Amino acid sequence: MAYQLKNAAGLNEAVIDDNCGISKFYAIAGALSSSLRVQFLNQVDDSDSLDWDFKYKKQLLTLHYNMFNGVSIYPHAIEPTGKENKAVAEITQFLEQHAY
Repeated sequence: MAYQLKNAAGLNEAVIDDNCGISKFYAIAGALSSSLRVQFLNQVDDSDSLDWDFKYKKQLLTLHYNMFNGVSIYPHAIEPTGKENKAVAEITQFLEQHAY
């Protein structure tokens, strides 16, 4: 499955699925945790969205779910560095290879 990697205003966003249920979010979170050994540092759960921050290769990223927009991953910083954008691209490639 090919995921969409968007770059708007210098920020990479991996759109995992723009039309899915919350179970896809939890499947991605489980894969990141078990396969890439990431730990979620901050979890903000609202009625229609979830934002879970985690570090991957020392870069702070966010796994995001919204009932209207689906699941995505993007840098936590408003103005990300090249390293953060590269980390998003690497995770996207990992997820594509493992068909999550």
